[in-house]
Amino acid sequence: MASQQATLSPRASAAPKVKVAPRRMAPVPPMGWNSFVSFGDSVTEEEVLANAQYMKDNLAKYGWKYVVVDYRWYDAGAKGNTAVGRAGAKLSADWYGRLTPAVQRFPSAKNNAGFKPLADKIHGMGLKFGIHIMRGIPRQAVKANHPIESSSYSAVNAADTSSTCSWCPDMYGVKANTSAAQAWYDSLFRQYAAWGVDFVKVDDLSKPYSGADISAIRRAIDKCGRPMVFSVSPGPTPVRHTRQLQNTVDMWRISGDFWDKWNKLSSQFDLMARWQGRGGGGHWPDPDFLPLGIIGHRASSGKKSWSTHLTKNEQVTMMSFWAIAPGPLFLGSNLPENDDWTLSLMTNKEVLDVNQDVGARQAKRAMYSKAKGHEAWVKPLADGTKALAIFNRSNQDGPVSVSLDDCGLPGKYQARNLWQHTDLGTMEDTISPTIPKHGSLLLQLTPMN
Repeated sequence: MASQQATLSPRASAAPKVKVAPRRMAPVPPMGWNSFVSFGDSVTEEEVLANAQYMKDNLAKYGWKYVVVDYRWYDAGAKGNTAVGRAGAKLSADWYGRLTPAVQRFPSAKNNAGFKPLADKIHGMGLKFGIHIMRGIPRQAVKANHPIESSSYSAVNAADTSSTCSWCPDMYGVKANTSAAQAWYDSLFRQYAAWGVDFVKVDDLSKPYSGADISAIRRAIDKCGRPMVFSVSPGPTPVRHTRQLQNTVDMWRISGDFWDKWNKLSSQFDLMARWQGRGGGGHWPDPDFLPLGIIGHRASSGKKSWSTHLTKNEQVTMMSFWAIAPGPLFLGSNLPENDDWTLSLMTNKEVLDVNQDVGARQAKRAMYSKAKGHEAWVKPLADGTKALAIFNRSNQDGPVSVSLDDCGLPGKYQARNLWQHTDLGTMEDTISPTIPKHGSLLLQLTPMN
């Protein structure tokens, strides 16, 4: 391999400017499963297929469809969340420096097949396949100065060796406004299109914000010939970049990694409030994975799996908030270990319908009392009804008083409890439901003429 030579440009010229058009690959928030919360950087093909089969059998009819292999699928020696400790590890890659699935973990990738055999199996289940990648170009590709496929450039031309990620040692950044960097991203997405990828999550892109990379990746997706949902991570993504996000990506993280702790869940309300009026219409602020059920098999080094630390009330609150916000819904549990309670959270059609409403609009935080820890969010639905979610973020059970008029809901309504599937009768003026600490109430309100 070292003896092969490519025709290389002496320097990376400026990339042509391409006007980026708005995309609607996610007209409603995407729903699926992601391997990270349970398996960190070490998920295997067998585990991916087991979760895909569970989704096909139990969840697909409710709208769940994306199966996403997260984080460092190219490292044969990954054991959990050990990226920093794997600095300098030899990573599986092709002649053009592009990372490929480690065959020790993904046996069907042998003979340079990449992820296509796995994607074909998942597509055969009626589901969609996704992967996680890191911003930039592999350090090992730069060290070996691999040629960039279908171009006159090499990895050295594209790389910015001063740009690195603090928590993953695999990549250098790229000189994102150059033709060499564009050629690199173009080559990646040609490969992913050939594999059958439907969803790509690009990490180390939102914090710090890498707008030039985002636009370059958007151009590469547009050129590759295969539709893909484009997700950027981690957060918090800066709100000031709303316009570019709306024009280039399908979902963007509002926070850092979200785990199964109440303080993390409580903070998501305030983070999502920053994005009011900026999402919807195919572009979604993303509050991150849903840590339900059994998680953490290998997500943290040296730890065993655990059942989510969120109480049942907190789990309902999380699902209610993700539903009404609305945010993308990505499960983090090892699905085959779900109990009946966890499955019921994932299959409540009335709740999921609020998230997947074809009106594709965001909710508004219509009432908020920081002192009391009470708030209400309202989302207009396509059929003319309204979704109303009331939350008690305080540490005490008690009534939460909500003025419907102040929430922009004047008049009388027939109310339905979407979790309990029960009609509650007429509501008007001020309501004061009793809600347990960290609990919620999710209603659908039908106007009465």
